[in-house]
Amino acid sequence: MERLSAKGPDEHVIVCGLHGVGVRIVELLHSSGTQVTVVDDDSMGRHDRLLATMGVRHIKSRAYRGEGLLEADLHHALAVVCVEVDDIHTLESALRIREIRDDLRVVVQLANPAVGGALVRVTGPGSVLDAAALAAPSFVEACLGQPVHEIRFAETLFAVVRTEVPDTDGHHSTFRAFFGDLAPVAVMPANGELVQCPGRDHMVGPGDRVAVLGTIEELLRFGLDAGKADRPLRRIGFFTRVSRQMKTAFEQGNKGLAVVVGAIALLIALSTVLLHVFYRTDNAHHLTLLSSVYFTIETIASVGFGDYSFAVQDAWMKVFGIGLIFIGVTLLSTAFALFTNILVSRRIEQSLGRREVPGMVDHVVVVGLGAVGIRVVELLVEQDQRVIVIERDSTNRYLNQARSLRVPVIIADATLPQTHRLANLHDARAVAVLTSAEMTNIETALAVRESLGARWHDVPVVVRVFDRELARMMEQSFGFQNVRSTSALAAPWFVGAALGLDVLSTFYVDQQPFLVGKVTIKEGGGLEGLAMADLSANTRVIALQRSNGGDLEHPPRRGTRFAGGDEAYVVGPYEEILRVLHHDRTLRN
Repeated sequence: MERLSAKGPDEHVIVCGLHGVGVRIVELLHSSGTQVTVVDDDSMGRHDRLLATMGVRHIKSRAYRGEGLLEADLHHALAVVCVEVDDIHTLESALRIREIRDDLRVVVQLANPAVGGALVRVTGPGSVLDAAALAAPSFVEACLGQPVHEIRFAETLFAVVRTEVPDTDGHHSTFRAFFGDLAPVAVMPANGELVQCPGRDHMVGPGDRVAVLGTIEELLRFGLDAGKADRPLRRIGFFTRVSRQMKTAFEQGNKGLAVVVGAIALLIALSTVLLHVFYRTDNAHHLTLLSSVYFTIETIASVGFGDYSFAVQDAWMKVFGIGLIFIGVTLLSTAFALFTNILVSRRIEQSLGRREVPGMVDHVVVVGLGAVGIRVVELLVEQDQRVIVIERDSTNRYLNQARSLRVPVIIADATLPQTHRLANLHDARAVAVLTSAEMTNIETALAVRESLGARWHDVPVVVRVFDRELARMMEQSFGFQNVRSTSALAAPWFVGAALGLDVLSTFYVDQQPFLVGKVTIKEGGGLEGLAMADLSANTRVIALQRSNGGDLEHPPRRGTRFAGGDEAYVVGPYEEILRVLHHDRTLRN
């Protein structure tokens, strides 16, 4: 399908904000053939070249003040997407847009659920989105290695399942021969690049991996398990847990107690030997070893029951007694103080959930407790997964929320090996690096790879980045297989809401993001009367709900044609799905 230009003065979308997800939204709108105008006070000009290359008009002004919106021709806009850096500016922009045009479709990015819920009553249902919440499920799937992604079309539950082509004596055949009418979402050849939404006559063979989509019943018919059954969690023994707790205690700064206890033991041993050899009782006998230990302990403890005394001993023995009392009391007092500190620390750690850390295996280590990190933690806890969080900032706003979920939080630098030991990294089932700083994520992921050693290929390390091209290069250069872009996952939801596409889900197959959406065929639009076979080769219609009711048509045949009012459920790469929507919206004749 060739790209189509927007027609008419009311066919442009205004994007307010260029940070992160905003850039990706502009790219998606542009690639779909939609005219875009950007309003953002980008004084550094970081994106000038990119916008100029795409031919996108850039108004360097602040949308929340209003003048930039008028300059962008708000009165003739199709929709406005507000994704500014600050939530307060985003909120002010949305309210100002509503003041100027109360009939305009407004899509807003807000991380605060309370403010978002209030704004929905002003801008309408489905208009307020949270990029972190939209992206989090994909990170969880990557962490748990789940080969199944569930999607609901109308009242029917479908699933995308990743599997290998069965070995039939090494013979290659068509996808249809192996999987019948199941829909091919992607084919990952053993030696080759990923193929997006191929036809059922695409040749596959043993060693190839495929992502197929169908109803739960259809998948089971071909022997594909569409459930999300997880492996049972391992547990470790009592003595191993105690050993780890002691080791952790020393690594967290309690080595002083070990030194003091060692000094007390050495003092007791030295005093016992000296008293046994040189101390004389009233009848000139030597003390037994047991009596020497007893006399040493009561002297250090300053209890003095009166059965032994230095009063009648030689002068040097009296001096030794004075030193024994002074040094012993000092060491013993210090030991009690350090031990009390440990008890208090243990109580605090228990209230924060950290006492569970030494006993954890098969857990997920989440690095970074930002908006994305806390959403991922919540989803993992909902799936009964053990989670440990590593966060550098002790004043992080989400700490209390994580602790209320009974998730242990380690305040430390995640790039350091000792932090990895505290989090039992070697026993983890996955690591999710989700800070808001791209370079920090890369540095942490590389440090985690070094700490994992031989387990590097067995433990999924999921890394959050913002740029899809950077994700591709990290995969090729560093060998990371689970690099996810929050912007790439969330942007289609904003674009779909702006253009009238009902986005149902986004997911990854390898490093390729896919979108699942529902398109309502417009009467007189470009899709009315179009046959399935005439759609883009990279787009697949999974099911069709006719406007006159009836059962869901699944799968529709190649010759099936769209009619006005039909609802089509489609899957494919983001750009292709948006082009289908644009095709329906712009061709009216």
